[in-house]
Amino acid sequence: MRWPAPFAVLLALQLVAGSLAADLRPVRGQPSSPSSKEGSISGQDEALQRPLDEILDLYVRDGYVYYKALKSDRAKLDRYLTSLAAAGGYDTWSRERQIAFWIDAYNGFVLQSVVNNYPIRGRAAAYPADSIRQIPGVFDRTTHRLAGRSLTLDAIEKSVLPAFGDPRVYFALGRGAAGSGRLRSEAYEAGRLESQLKTVAAEVVARPALFSIDQAAGQIRISPIFGWHEADFIAANAAGAGARFANRSPLERAVVAFALPNVLPGEAEFVNRNAFQVSYSTFDWRLNDLASRR
Repeated sequence: MRWPAPFAVLLALQLVAGSLAADLRPVRGQPSSPSSKEGSISGQDEALQRPLDEILDLYVRDGYVYYKALKSDRAKLDRYLTSLAAAGGYDTWSRERQIAFWIDAYNGFVLQSVVNNYPIRGRAAAYPADSIRQIPGVFDRTTHRLAGRSLTLDAIEKSVLPAFGDPRVYFALGRGAAGSGRLRSEAYEAGRLESQLKTVAAEVVARPALFSIDQAAGQIRISPIFGWHEADFIAANAAGAGARFANRSPLERAVVAFALPNVLPGEAEFVNRNAFQVSYSTFDWRLNDLASRR
């Protein structure tokens, strides 16, 4: 693969500093390399999603983005997002293709919003200076044209995606933030969607920013994303926790059912003792910019 010149310079500097290898270590449950894809985008999805797939493969590593390099080579991203406005036949698509479309569109518009304002140097005290939240109205006021509709990022997350009844999708949204789910180095695609979302769920319990167990303190800390979409997680997962956790709140039961299939055996024993307390971690709104990763 030939890297754009800005990216090559950045990569060389990080290699000299000795930090890149540590930054790119895969987490438990994460593919060891973004090039180890489960097949390729094919059929009806190829023309629409291939450009984004190539962008993500080139500029995203371990959920972090080479925004500076992407900004200097953004034409393909802009063309991809423009093409979404004219995407036809949406109502005839399969459920899987619709879900993949919305996740990819959301992540693509987040990338565009960041590069439009990069480098971000905001002054709002509530967020880090480089946070995507420093861009006025980025989630709740700026609208985007796609599939014949005009929607904000918040509308996609809060109005469109809930209709599919699969809360794993909320961890598939990159949000331009270090504390969100890991932005993949590939597009989502109908034929691989279930496998991709299974990987997303496994990665949640492997990332301390999203889910962590402190057995000594008797604590489970969870991402605010669970709380932002509490009703969705309860509807999809709470019933799977079993009678052992009947004394728990609906959200706690949902978190248990969501996490247990992917925790380590010792962690599973701790959870099954049902003596833990659950609390929220603080969401990390720093920009998922590899250039400033630490």
